[in-house]
Amino acid sequence: MACMTPRDVSGDDSRWSDLDRPPLNAAALRRGLVREGGLWSGIEVVAGTGSTNSDLVARATAGKATEGAVLVAEEQTAGRGRLDRQWSAPARSGLFFSVLLNPADVPVARWGWLPLLTGVAVATGLSRAAGVDTALKWPNDLLVTVGGEERKAGGILAERAGEDGVVVGVGINVTLREDELPVPTAGSLALAGAVSTDRDPLLRAVLRSLEEWYERWRAAAGDPTVSGLQETYAAGCATLGRTVRAELPGDRALVGEAVAVDGDGRLVIATEEGVQKPVGAGDIVHLRPA
Repeated sequence: MACMTPRDVSGDDSRWSDLDRPPLNAAALRRGLVREGGLWSGIEVVAGTGSTNSDLVARATAGKATEGAVLVAEEQTAGRGRLDRQWSAPARSGLFFSVLLNPADVPVARWGWLPLLTGVAVATGLSRAAGVDTALKWPNDLLVTVGGEERKAGGILAERAGEDGVVVGVGINVTLREDELPVPTAGSLALAGAVSTDRDPLLRAVLRSLEEWYERWRAAAGDPTVSGLQETYAAGCATLGRTVRAELPGDRALVGEAVAVDGDGRLVIATEEGVQKPVGAGDIVHLRPA
């Protein structure tokens, strides 16, 4: 599908037809989130684009974006998840956005915690604003319960942007209906019984939570223990305590019990042979409930 040219939209956009999916109010979001001394330096809402991550990485690399820049799209036509999986949804049915972070005062070796940090922040923000119990699947999926089944309602993707930048992209299904799901294992906040699906307050809650966690982590020089990030992530991680299969690069697989998330953010898997192996990259499949 061809990419659309990004264009700024505001709350008075009348080119929408689904009354359950009004457009975001860009001006109100800026008023509520951009403040002196705060993390968020600017918020742009575009009607459509291929990928907010690709757009923001390009801007940051060209020196046209500063830390705290937020790019939101009402629709993504070429959104990407981990392993280059495609992410698409109907216009205004979710929150699709990317943020630019420059954690220069944090050792690069700890930057790998940023996707996990974002997961904690998103889950916390949505719990407060949507009233939905969420869980995290390592490393960066957001899970909700629909009809007693665990389903994926969101995902996170972090990419380097130049020497000192990281762009973190987030996609959350908000009002996606059952007949709109891309796969049966997908879900949305609405299907999970959210008390609110108004995307403006949901986005504000998520960005405020992300700012809070990012500043706490950065103040601790990225230390996951001192900042409380490692403990909080483990407490909300649905992967721990389960038998899982890690599908690794090179067509390899590792099966065992997910027992911990280590200091580097890796998933530690205990095999039947009694060996504990850390996994830093790979696709994780939950084989049985915790």
